Amino acid sequence: MAQQSMCIFPGFGLAWAQAPFGYALSLVLGGLFFAKPMRSRGYVTMLDPFQQLYGKRMGGLLFIPALMGEIFWSAAILSALGATLSVIIDIDINMSVVISALIAIFYTLVGGLYSVAYTDVVQLFCIFIGLWVSVPFALSNPAVSDIGVTAVKQLFANQTAWLGKIENNDKWMWADNFCLLMLGGIPWQVYFQRVLSASSATYAQVLSFLAAFGCIIMAIPSVLIGAIGASTDWNQTSYGPIPPMQKDQSDMILPIVLQHLCPSYISFFGLGAVSAAVMSSADSSILSASSMFARNIYQLAFRQTASDREIVWVMRITIFVFGALATAMALLSGTVYGLWYLSSDLVYVIIFPQLISVLFIRGTNTYGSIAGYIFGLILRIGGGEPYLKLPPFIYYPWWTIEEKVHHVTHEVEYLVMQRFPFKTISMLASFLSNVAFSYLFKYLFESGTLSAKYDFLDAVVAKHSAEIMDKTTLVNRNIIGLNEMASVKPRLSVTLAAAFSRKETLTEEDDSSPESPSHDNE
Repeated sequence: MAQQSMCIFPGFGLAWAQAPFGYALSLVLGGLFFAKPMRSRGYVTMLDPFQQLYGKRMGGLLFIPALMGEIFWSAAILSALGATLSVIIDIDINMSVVISALIAIFYTLVGGLYSVAYTDVVQLFCIFIGLWVSVPFALSNPAVSDIGVTAVKQLFANQTAWLGKIENNDKWMWADNFCLLMLGGIPWQVYFQRVLSASSATYAQVLSFLAAFGCIIMAIPSVLIGAIGASTDWNQTSYGPIPPMQKDQSDMILPIVLQHLCPSYISFFGLGAVSAAVMSSADSSILSASSMFARNIYQLAFRQTASDREIVWVMRITIFVFGALATAMALLSGTVYGLWYLSSDLVYVIIFPQLISVLFIRGTNTYGSIAGYIFGLILRIGGGEPYLKLPPFIYYPWWTIEEKVHHVTHEVEYLVMQRFPFKTISMLASFLSNVAFSYLFKYLFESGTLSAKYDFLDAVVAKHSAEIMDKTTLVNRNIIGLNEMASVKPRLSVTLAAAFSRKETLTEEDDSSPESPSHDNE
């Protein structure tokens, strides 16, 4: 629904509908560089390598942006389904969001990973067929003009060409947002949940590439529906003479097209398709957040002796809690596309540079990780966030104040727009500060400039402390090099294998993979 709404936003259009292309590229990059290292080492969640190298406290800090990403993502999904239900069934949008959330929570409790995985295939097939069935009916409606003409020419008042364009002063902001989606779409538990449960590292890569292709294919009918919405003379429909963007209803263009340009039975068919897709994504996202909390926070940080039954109950409780948080965000936020961007924001600025460091940079430690976390967070929050009504306290170059008029209430709102690519700058600052402070503290402690007693995080001197749980692998060999895109044989201690690894993974790698060359040098 997000890319459809961008197609009809005046001054934006398809050129700003970055989500499907950005996330498709993120799946390709994930498959090329991250799927095999993560899967080969037999991790259970995305946070495992962070806790293994940086300790349980840092793992808890990194859980916060990961959780926020999942909450924003779930809220965007629930908001999309709520908008659809409110238009087609004609119920209050807040009520529809609450109903959607209850369905998602119940579905997640009853399902689990196996149920989620199997139903995803059916649900994605339903959304693809449902949208494609509605496209011919909407295109053939007499009120719809030729979308080839409206792509580059404005035919109706207040409705610009749906292809859109990128102004010169917006190019850096466009690039910043695209990098956010492309790179910020990688470090997600909902993605690594599939990667780490794959039968092999190679199969995990193949799944990533297939998902990238499917992401583009699935976006085609959505873009067409957005183009149809921008090519419609709404005065000839039951919707009324005022187009959706003049009623601040651009986010609901999908259900509006289904309701007013398609027969009623097609509308309900499309509603079922959207509902299936939303349930598929919502249950995965909420389950991902609850699984990270239950394993990396509750079990590994507080209750190492917790039984499987206890962990299951913790997951059930957190499913309710995280579902409620996502529902609240969906009710408070004003735009689906804003939530879509926000879902990758904190993940991009904080977790992505940390993941690069923990996998590919030799010598990073907890001190650098904390510094990178703080630098990235301050620089990102300092830029403000209009969608959360968070004012900036750092005014980057090229900032402007724009006037936003709410067409329904006629209220005028003034927003600070940061045209400087400050999100990418925040990410790079987080990465560089991680590396710089890691090497700084490593030098200070190893050279004797600072006494070993000041290594209170046990990150440099105390290499085998209980706090880091088991650092024998990643302290002596701090990276997974790019040459390990081939199969590797992990060398894991008994403690690490019990805490982080699945036995079938180790058996598979022992049978099929040679010893990494870097091990021979140790």
